[in-house]
Amino acid sequence: MAVTLGDPAGIGPEIALKACEDERIRHSMRIVLFGDPRALEEHARRCSLATQYRTLTRLSEIDAGDDRPAFVPVHSLDETFRIGEVTALSGAATIAALNAAVDAARDGWVDAVVGAPIHEMAIKQAGIAFDGHPSYLARRTGTPVDEVVLMLCWRKKRVAHVTVHLSLRDALATVTAERVKKVIRTTAQALRDLGIQTPRIGVSGLNPHAGESGLFGREEIEIITPALNELRSDDLELIGPIGADTLLPRTDCDAFVVMLHDQGHVAARMAAPNMAAALALGTPVMFSSVGHGTAMDIAGKGVASPEAMIQALLHVTNTHPVGEAQ
Repeated sequence: MAVTLGDPAGIGPEIALKACEDERIRHSMRIVLFGDPRALEEHARRCSLATQYRTLTRLSEIDAGDDRPAFVPVHSLDETFRIGEVTALSGAATIAALNAAVDAARDGWVDAVVGAPIHEMAIKQAGIAFDGHPSYLARRTGTPVDEVVLMLCWRKKRVAHVTVHLSLRDALATVTAERVKKVIRTTAQALRDLGIQTPRIGVSGLNPHAGESGLFGREEIEIITPALNELRSDDLELIGPIGADTLLPRTDCDAFVVMLHDQGHVAARMAAPNMAAALALGTPVMFSSVGHGTAMDIAGKGVASPEAMIQALLHVTNTHPVGEAQ
């Protein structure tokens, strides 16, 4: 499993090292860290972490019969690097490590990638176009952007999104029957990969109370319901459209599909603060990231919890069989 260090000035390197030491991770997978050695060493020193890892000179050394975590150095930083500061230098290092890890997964050296938290302002300062992991992964792997779906996972909840990082105006225009069908199909396939052969998926409405039979909008009548009717079959059970506020508390669905970013993300933040994993579905590379930010204010202090990183690793191994890499 590849793990990127995220923004090297944040808590990413710390939680990556701590996750390597967790019993749930040590006994279920082998970790390959990707990032700048200056950042990894500085965080280990300041946080008093004594994680033993081996540094690779080439990817072919991954399967060297050594149970210690491996580290692929991606040299990006210089002596001006400072923990806790948002800079273009750290933004560029974030993407350099991400590129290296995703390419390693695409080429079959690792089974999947889990990303530590990034700082989008630092990436912007570096002059790098970035509007979220799903679209980044699409571009990096040559996948059409509209094929990629973001799914949030926490505890036994899985929530896929029809739209994600768009203005509300643009998101409303993006909710089409074709887009709804595409997200449902991708979600259903992810569930089948989990061994759920007849998925049961709950689908939200777009408007309050799913439009209340047209009183609050007709998108449910004209877009979402026809899409669901077209996809319903013996091996795919669809429930909805139902208002997101009443849909997500249900316990009788294998997954949910919501129309808008906040319909899923607010629920995740309320139910599992900082613990949800974000999976990108639909690309050749299985990718998951943590559900919290870089926490620059506590970076380098040794107090960051690795639980979100651990959960992201556990979720992605549940959706991508480990052991198939070269």
